[in-house]
Amino acid sequence: MPAVTLEKKSRRGSVIAFIAVLAVLAAVVLLENVLDPNANIIVFTTLKKGAVYALVAVSMNLLNGFTGLFSLGQAGFMLLGGYTYAILTIPSAQRDSVYYLYDGSDINFSITETLQDLFGGSGVGAAVGLVLGVLIAIAAAGLVAAFIAWLIGLPVLKLKSDYLAIATLGFAEIIRAVFQWTELGRITNGANALKNYPTLSNFNITNADGQIVLRLSTFAAFAIAALCIWLIVLLINSSYGRAFKAIREDEVAAEAMGIDLARHKRMSFVISSFFAGVGGALLAMYMNQVQAKTFTSTMTYEILLIVVLGGIGSVSGSVFAAFLYTACSEWWLRFLDVATVFKSAGDRWTFIIVLAAAAVALTALLVWRRRRSGAKKLSEMWAVFVPGAIVLAYDIYYAIAGGMEVPFLRAGFRMVVFSVIIMVVVLFFRRGLFGDRELPYIVRRLGLYIRKVVKYREAATKKAAAEAKKEADGDE
Repeated sequence: MPAVTLEKKSRRGSVIAFIAVLAVLAAVVLLENVLDPNANIIVFTTLKKGAVYALVAVSMNLLNGFTGLFSLGQAGFMLLGGYTYAILTIPSAQRDSVYYLYDGSDINFSITETLQDLFGGSGVGAAVGLVLGVLIAIAAAGLVAAFIAWLIGLPVLKLKSDYLAIATLGFAEIIRAVFQWTELGRITNGANALKNYPTLSNFNITNADGQIVLRLSTFAAFAIAALCIWLIVLLINSSYGRAFKAIREDEVAAEAMGIDLARHKRMSFVISSFFAGVGGALLAMYMNQVQAKTFTSTMTYEILLIVVLGGIGSVSGSVFAAFLYTACSEWWLRFLDVATVFKSAGDRWTFIIVLAAAAVALTALLVWRRRRSGAKKLSEMWAVFVPGAIVLAYDIYYAIAGGMEVPFLRAGFRMVVFSVIIMVVVLFFRRGLFGDRELPYIVRRLGLYIRKVVKYREAATKKAAAEAKKEADGDE
């Protein structure tokens, strides 16, 4: 295909993507100002956390998916970003109350206060100072994480595969322990939380009476995350991004082509850590307080799960999986944590029938998956019948001896169901939901599939009509 045609297609795709992002941002603003934030708090919680996790997952994908470096230090860099943002933005007048256990803070400086005094203490000037101060603090959070990543990368990036993952995971745990060290209490507040800094709610526009006239808290999270993801996409599509992919595919061949392996690995590691630090700052703004115990290895595993679920090497896959993961864990499956009683015997028997059907469907899917992998004899497939048999056996037991209480529903059960769903998805989508493809390709394939189904149905309809006409002519 001629280069001019490829360039036109690339430009057209960029324009479409830009318009789509603007449409999403406009929809977020509309949604936030139409729906009642108190009645729909779980919706906006999911959207904000999903935006933060989308950014951090894309930054991790840049390193793990596009460069081929297996790092597990994401929580550590997020901690650095979150603490840097909080320390730089806590108002001076409130530092004594935040650091009350350490008789105040060694840092009595606030970027937002300085800029607000510069632009004016009230009105539009104060708003401009606040926004600029927050953005500068977020950038500083990313720079601190990037600088520490550069220092760590000097010895650590000589390792490969699992050894690199273990080293970066160890770094994240060391950072978390250091920030809880009492000797640094006048800076980090030890094991206590930092709070009273500007959060996403500060982006809401209020009138002179303090009433909110335009809510922009969710929009702020989306806008910052979208800007950062756009920068990462630009990097991936640049010559540096192509060098990262070459290193991922074959380091020996990449080095033979003149790519400086150490330089490009360090660059990918530092840039990924920068955006992880920005994500940590956004997470601190979302949570309204930041505490070291939040940034455990579990958070890194959550981000890694999102990357794998969306597809290693797919930016849009990471974004989609981030919102899917957040919605499932924080919203859609919440009802599973609440004990419920059936209203009638009919509801109870409906549940029993649905559970039996689910057991049969699960067994059928597992058998189909096993046969696709080459198994033909029953002796090679017996294990796939075990999960369905267990569910069916419990269903029969509950039908005979169970009461009116819905089984399983109790605190924490949603995470069990969510884990099972993830296992099923990974089992049937081993390369993730998107693989290494992006959203435009998925949309095109889906469109082709829909058109194929429509044509098949039209052909079947025409064939049925022709046969009916033929039978009618034969009767005559």
